[in-house]
Amino acid sequence: MPESIRIVYAGTPDFAVAPLEVLFASDYDVVAVYTQPDRPAGRGREPRPSPVKQKALEHHVPVFQPESLKSKADQNVLRDLKPDLMVVTAYGLLLPQAVLDIPRLGCINIHASLLPRWRGAAPLQRAILAGDDKTGITIMQMDKGLDTGDMLAMQECSINDDETGSSLHDRLMVMGADTLMTMLPDFIQGKTRAQQQDDALATYASKLSKREATIDWSLSALQIDRCVRAYNAWPVAFTSLQKKNKPDVLRVWQSEVLDATSNAAAGTVLSCGRDGIDVATGDGVLRLLQVQPSGKKVMAAADFANAHHLDGQVLGRE
Repeated sequence: MPESIRIVYAGTPDFAVAPLEVLFASDYDVVAVYTQPDRPAGRGREPRPSPVKQKALEHHVPVFQPESLKSKADQNVLRDLKPDLMVVTAYGLLLPQAVLDIPRLGCINIHASLLPRWRGAAPLQRAILAGDDKTGITIMQMDKGLDTGDMLAMQECSINDDETGSSLHDRLMVMGADTLMTMLPDFIQGKTRAQQQDDALATYASKLSKREATIDWSLSALQIDRCVRAYNAWPVAFTSLQKKNKPDVLRVWQSEVLDATSNAAAGTVLSCGRDGIDVATGDGVLRLLQVQPSGKKVMAAADFANAHHLDGQVLGRE
């Protein structure tokens, strides 16, 4: 019965909150939560608890925050919890084999891709960047590799033409929770048939960085639009522009590809109007719809253009 199953949950960001919430609402016994140590955040750089920690404390569940799980002492703490199962979602730490062996049913991971495609830290953003037309959730039995374990359950969803990293994050977060609750009964009863991953089909979703969000205007309008969508809401695509004869940063939150061509140099602002700011790219024209100047809030690109002389300016030049 569900109430006899002792679950330890491990996760850190917002994405990991939804599965934890459904476990709390179920008859399963969440005996402890593991999450990353509090990290400095905000303007004051004060230590801030992770979203998963905050949710666990709301439910008065013990929280553990080791820097790693490599030490015998930390492993013994987990062992003393006597977990039947460990559920992991975006925890941020690789689990040593000694940890994987502690729960009676092992450790399972909720991953935001259709494995073996996009193993790694940023699967949903890499899927948008690559122009994939679908992605989903895979729940796997964890092993010592990086997202290499046998697959236990999979749920697929389409990637819409206007999909952003934020919108896909929110959809997959809910899907991950639903998939977990659907597969757990059969898994606990030993009725799940695990499927081995085909390593030959594997791709790697490297961690996102702020630097990669710099817009390369020599790319096609289609590629840049994917960057804008994938990096929304972090790290947010950005470009440089001249403001009062000084370089400044302009973040781009929303864009669209126009059915148009241009012979102008890549990055050249072709026109500004009530519909947005049209920019030449290496192939085609991209319309900026929502932007964010340095130190300001997100605004319509047309409103920004009204207050600045942009026609003919080449974006991306230092």
